[in-house]
Amino acid sequence: MQDNPIITLTTDFGYKDPFVGVMKGVILKINPLVKLIDITHGIKSQDIREAAFVIGTSYKFFSDNTIHVVVVDPEVGSGRRPIMVNTDHHYFIGPDNGVFSYVYRFSQVKPEVIHITADHYFLSSKSPTFQGRDVFCPIAAWFSRGIWMSKFGDPITDFQTIAIPTPRLTTEGALRGEVIHIDHFGNAITNITKSDLDRVHGPGAGGAISAMLKGREIPFRRFYAEAEKGKVCSLMNSMGFIELFLYRGSAAAECNISVSDAVEITVSVQ
Repeated sequence: MQDNPIITLTTDFGYKDPFVGVMKGVILKINPLVKLIDITHGIKSQDIREAAFVIGTSYKFFSDNTIHVVVVDPEVGSGRRPIMVNTDHHYFIGPDNGVFSYVYRFSQVKPEVIHITADHYFLSSKSPTFQGRDVFCPIAAWFSRGIWMSKFGDPITDFQTIAIPTPRLTTEGALRGEVIHIDHFGNAITNITKSDLDRVHGPGAGGAISAMLKGREIPFRRFYAEAEKGKVCSLMNSMGFIELFLYRGSAAAECNISVSDAVEITVSVQ
């Protein structure tokens, strides 16, 4: 590993939970040179889908060889496997419950995945409720010290994934997708991306973009402050996804939006 390696943490613990500090203590006791970065501890409790989206859209902003620990683990203590993933010059450690599905889906190379079995690196081999502390963090710390990935377990190909919805083209020529994430501000992020628009209409095709949600037409804007006060609009966000928003308000609350709600995007022909 690189000098002064980075380990990120993503959990559903909540920022005031002492377990967050305990996990950091376990890592630093093994490797005091590690730089620890919190991506978030605000994932909704046991929400694997939200955690998968967050880590899948966050990791590429970190330097190569960053180690990402994700602990959103409703089945902790059961037969589900602890795993380590290597792809896109990044490493991921967490439960085999689909939490790395976006990483698998959008990685540029075939992921290498191992089932972590080398319990002599664990803080405790019996951990019915807190494998973040006893398994994932110790493995991340030892790996940051230069232990080879292959020393932690054996390769697997049957790792678990969750279904990631893909936009489809309707007979009317609209892109039909759905809301996949609602953020802290009540912005509703869809699974329709700039790449999807380019694929259907061609790069830089132009034309007015509009969204349709629950029978409500939602105009497109370039940035938040361009929207009329009190009017729900859409834009292409900084991650490349179409997003529904209410300037200085919550689009999710205004339109009663939930994850999985259908959204259609149309582009008028110039």
